[in-house]
Amino acid sequence: MSFSSIPCCHLSLILLSTLLLSYCSLVFSSENDELRNSNIYTVSSFSYPHTTLRPFDLRYIRVDIPSGFSAVSIALNSDVDIDVTRIERVPKSTLPILCFRDGSPPLPDALNTSLKGSPVSGINGLGVDQCFPMQKNITMKLTNEQISPGAWYIGLFNGIGPTSTQSKMIIRGPEYSFSANVTVEACTNSMMRGEFCNSTVYPLSCIASDIYKSSSLEDTLTKPLMENAMTCKSNFDTFCVQEGVISTYSLDVTSMAEDLTITAANIRFNNTPSDNASSANDFKLMCFARHGAMASETLHDYSSDLNKAPLIIQSPLIGQLYISILPVNLTKMFGGTRGSDVKVCYSLQSKVLQCPLGKAGPNCTMGSYTLQTVLSRGPRPFESYYLPIGEGASSANFPLEPLLNSSSIGGETDNIWTYFTLDLPRGAAGRNIHIRLSSDVKISYEVYARFGGLPSLDSWDYYYANRTRKSDQSMFFVLYDSSDDNVDFYIIYAREGTWGFGLRRLNTGSDSSKGQTIMSLSLEGCPKRCSSHGDCKYSFDASGLTSYSFCSCDRNHGGYDCSIEIVSHKGHVVQSIFLIASNAAAILPAYWALRQKAFAEWVLFTSSGIASAIYHACDVGTWCVLSYSVLQFMDFWLSFMAVISTFVYLATITEENKRAILTAVSILTALLAATKATRSSNIVLVIVIGAVGLLIGWLIEMSSKYRSLSIGFSLNFLQSLQTVKQRLCDLVKTILRRFRWGFALAGFVALALAGSSWVLESSQTYWFWHSFWHVAIYTSSFLFLCSKVNIVDTENQLPSAGNYALTRQNSFPGSG
Repeated sequence: MSFSSIPCCHLSLILLSTLLLSYCSLVFSSENDELRNSNIYTVSSFSYPHTTLRPFDLRYIRVDIPSGFSAVSIALNSDVDIDVTRIERVPKSTLPILCFRDGSPPLPDALNTSLKGSPVSGINGLGVDQCFPMQKNITMKLTNEQISPGAWYIGLFNGIGPTSTQSKMIIRGPEYSFSANVTVEACTNSMMRGEFCNSTVYPLSCIASDIYKSSSLEDTLTKPLMENAMTCKSNFDTFCVQEGVISTYSLDVTSMAEDLTITAANIRFNNTPSDNASSANDFKLMCFARHGAMASETLHDYSSDLNKAPLIIQSPLIGQLYISILPVNLTKMFGGTRGSDVKVCYSLQSKVLQCPLGKAGPNCTMGSYTLQTVLSRGPRPFESYYLPIGEGASSANFPLEPLLNSSSIGGETDNIWTYFTLDLPRGAAGRNIHIRLSSDVKISYEVYARFGGLPSLDSWDYYYANRTRKSDQSMFFVLYDSSDDNVDFYIIYAREGTWGFGLRRLNTGSDSSKGQTIMSLSLEGCPKRCSSHGDCKYSFDASGLTSYSFCSCDRNHGGYDCSIEIVSHKGHVVQSIFLIASNAAAILPAYWALRQKAFAEWVLFTSSGIASAIYHACDVGTWCVLSYSVLQFMDFWLSFMAVISTFVYLATITEENKRAILTAVSILTALLAATKATRSSNIVLVIVIGAVGLLIGWLIEMSSKYRSLSIGFSLNFLQSLQTVKQRLCDLVKTILRRFRWGFALAGFVALALAGSSWVLESSQTYWFWHSFWHVAIYTSSFLFLCSKVNIVDTENQLPSAGNYALTRQNSFPGSG
């Protein structure tokens, strides 16, 4: 008994241990969730409702991320069903796209990236802008170690490419719907960062002071240069850490600065062995700095060993800078495990040098100008131009040469810079910065642009030096004109905030000093006014906080600026001839209806052909006799009526009944033409309505022909069945005699071809298949009209009096 009870005891102990471990893990998980919930609060939560994107539609969602955020959660649900592994087989004109961009709306046509992978896996490497194929369910979480604070934009596109902005005669293609939820979370403690708010960030406190700086003793005695220095340090005099432990600090750069220097002072060890004191310089005190996001050993903008030299950042960007300090090689220096308890102590300091008003660049020797905003007259929001403060506001142009007097040459004739700073207001990220230079001699300037800081030869976002040296790698930089005496380019969808522009003057000869160069800086909507091939439209993102502009191009052009010719002039003429001249096929049914004296049908077919020709003449841009919407309605309505009237014509009924049927169907077809006239399902609805009209006509005809027939209860049941059978045989014979079946069969074939062409219509092949539709549908109506045989039915007519009397006479018995 005791031996058999041992397994039972072991089993009980195992079950008890399992329950105890499960309970402990549950409690631990609950405590972690409570700790996380207590450290994090929701800054904002935005729910985007269920929205349908038609072909070539787009939507923008703006997400404002504060500087102290911890994570951004994004959940997108859609009805897209695409195999990501076969994404290359899907044309980009029908591919649903999801894009991200920091600071301004994304523009996938300006990106030269391959659309592969999933945003969930590829988001870890998210740079300035990336695009991914849209999927059914996308859930992601972006922390402050991945992205920086500010305005982020999510773009959803149903098809991209040059034809996405082309004005189309018809828009057909796959639709998809989506809904989105975006939540921004932040740490309750302002000194904590990280996804779970478990990383401490120590802010550096700054004190402003003035210093005097000069390049020579003579300059100091005559006119010393006064700079503003922001000296920043942590609240701790010294900070001691072990090897591999990262200490993170934050520093706010509030304005344009000359340089930023980060140093570590008072470096020492808390416990230095006497035998290793001479090796105190062998370890590394690594400093990693990153703008806007947490810095690490793998993700950083700048790095330096502070034990060897300070970290100097030239022209730092405006915003929050994160600084991470990591001791390296402490254990190796102090002999393995013997130095595991050794800590390095240091005090972190930084100094931000800011030039005096009107100065910038290296050693504050170059001229700097703040540009004032002058709003343009007109209803378009945010459109403006910029002038140096003090200049007149009568023109958007200002000369450059008078501004160069504030720049010191210093012996370097090819390194004279003049800087300009301007601010783009909040909500203007959907506009474009337009830069123009013109001169009466050869232009001797290079233009550099940088967001959040002053540009240099090493740090810039966009630049133009000459026709061969420019920002070709970015499609957000668009050069429209480049010559020796004229430069004209745009920065597409510029980020809102402070921009710095630097003009570097070159020593190109004595002629350049004699000429005058005019500069213009403006904030505009569509680039180059849509290249004069379209209209500039304006819309808002989902939050209504950002207004963006876009081009709606004409029939022959596309691209985000309508500069791409999609249809040549010759092709446009060919398409116009096909679409307009193909309506001449309406002459066939109109002629036959007039010959048969079916005047209502004649008027309907003639009007349908004329209305369709006028509508397509307007649609291709030739001539619009009425508004486009009216012409489109008339074309589709009369086309629907022409198809249905053909079916009604096949029934032999009185004009009163025909008018009643046509009046009813005219109301239905008018509703179809007024609401989504171009949808493919309309052709099926029109054929069904026509078939129902024909059936009603036949029922009316039969009821008038056999109204004397009463099928009820009869004493002679066999005689009633015989009568019904005879009537059905007569009906079949009547139908067979009523039509020329060769024409009827050909009419059905033409009708099927018309329906197929309607289904095959797309934005690219509309001109061909719709022209084929004109010919096929009018030909089918003509064949159906020809298939009807006008037979005089003697059964429906009363016999003449003479014949009636003769019949009665011959009916007497015994007549002979």
